Amino acid sequence: MRVELLRGTSDPEELACRCARGDYSDRWVGSDRSFADVMASVDGETIEEKKQTLLEHLFRSGHFGPFEHPTATFAVEEVSRSCMAQLTRHRHASFDVQSLRYTELDGDPEELFCFPPSFTDEETVSREGVSTANMSAAEREGVADDLYEHSIDAYRRLLDAGVPKEDARMVLPLGTTVNLTFTMNARSLMHLLDMRLKADAQWEVRDLSKGVLRECKEWMPHTFERYEQQHPNKLAP
Repeated sequence: MRVELLRGTSDPEELACRCARGDYSDRWVGSDRSFADVMASVDGETIEEKKQTLLEHLFRSGHFGPFEHPTATFAVEEVSRSCMAQLTRHRHASFDVQSLRYTELDGDPEELFCFPPSFTDEETVSREGVSTANMSAAEREGVADDLYEHSIDAYRRLLDAGVPKEDARMVLPLGTTVNLTFTMNARSLMHLLDMRLKADAQWEVRDLSKGVLRECKEWMPHTFERYEQQHPNKLAP
């Protein structure tokens, strides 16, 4: 899996602060006023200190509306369709997902399908109440490999028989990997991380979330470093 910030609002924390100042001031916060002028009454010696002061106030007071203005677009490479389904449940986002109606899978199972750590680790923690492992890691991986091999073989045979890709894809498992892009505002990203960084979240969406957080800390450093230190946050209302 790979997660990359494709593009984000430029000066996102300045934008969030400018919008927040519009809430607490009776003066216009339009672009004909300098950011320094907009932030003049906020505590701090430098503009960076003033931004930190205001952003910290927003977090402490639970005022997350200003974080809805900066948006970021991410590219994600090779996540399972199971992980994709979890991500797309976050409805305050826009998604584009590799279509298996228009693209054709080609390659070995190791390149096309997801092998969770529980397939390959010697020791696993069961959520199904199984206390004694009755299958080695090699056997577990073999079971998955056999299924994936059978699925991709069936898929290719159907394509060779003239079945449209949109129908042949029906034989592919949830472990089939796809690429996707998504766009969220900063508040929605924090909500995503609240839900998907939890210890009991599924491992793959947790890994995806770690990648998102890493990129967000580059994009909005004060905001997401503070978030990382004190999450989860109550983001609503």
